[in-house]
Amino acid sequence: MGTVIMHNVVSVDGFIADSNDEVGPLHEWYFSGDTPITPADDQQYDHSATGTAFRVSPVSAAYVRSMWEAIGVIVMGRTLFDLVNGWEGHPPAGDHVVVVSNRPKPEGWHPEASYHFVGDVTAAIDKARELAGDRTIAVNAGEVGAQILAAGLVDEVAMDVVPVVFGSGKRFFGGIEGQVLLRDPHVVIQGERVLHLRYKVAR
Repeated sequence: MGTVIMHNVVSVDGFIADSNDEVGPLHEWYFSGDTPITPADDQQYDHSATGTAFRVSPVSAAYVRSMWEAIGVIVMGRTLFDLVNGWEGHPPAGDHVVVVSNRPKPEGWHPEASYHFVGDVTAAIDKARELAGDRTIAVNAGEVGAQILAAGLVDEVAMDVVPVVFGSGKRFFGGIEGQVLLRDPHVVIQGERVLHLRYKVAR
């Protein structure tokens, strides 16, 4: 089975967006470097809103490229799906998306896209494992990610930490209750205006 990784860009005080779901400067490092994550003629990783290809520091490009290439499925919540309109059926990485939602896929929305809507986090991970095979399952952080982590279904936590303090907003770990022990980070990579960290979840 593929590894389940809970991932997001995050402020140093643990927020993935402000209270209005705005990310502010959290994603600036994606466009402030001189190295494309993929070749210039590869449209897969173009920014969905602007059509501008991601350009980061060389060290971040190598890290992000290898991480994204390993992803087979993205698991996301309905809030993020609605905010980005499901990336118009073209996820930034992977071939499939599983959306945790009690509402079905919008009628007529990109019928060609491999997007699957399920009602709870356990069913979401089951479906993601079915679709991913041996590839990585990337779980977006936030409320849904926290529920999957609390259910013991996350293998690793990956954070791209940006040097900004939000003070309030949407938390990386949502409203999780209780403690989840992580091992020492096995990835620590200093990029430009971002620190890439990965932790295995202690079992």
